[in-house]
Amino acid sequence: MEVSKKRHIAKTISYRIISTTIGIVVVWVVSGSLKVGTAFGIAELVYKPIQYYIHERVWYKWIKYGLKNKQ
Repeated sequence: MEVSKKRHIAKTISYRIISTTIGIVVVWVVSGSLKVGTAFGIAELVYKPIQYYIHERVWYKWIKYGLKNKQ
């Protein structure tokens, strides 16, 4: 089975929505400021999808840990 780059992008988007929501809530609770939590979430939205996509592609292309050959 071949995995398309679109799948990696879709996983990146779904992960980012969940992760950003959790990040905003945690920072909001810790800081007591929704403004600070939202600012944190926006900053995450800028850099983390790119970081995650690169990480996912590196694992897919070069790291074979946990993969089994089809018999």
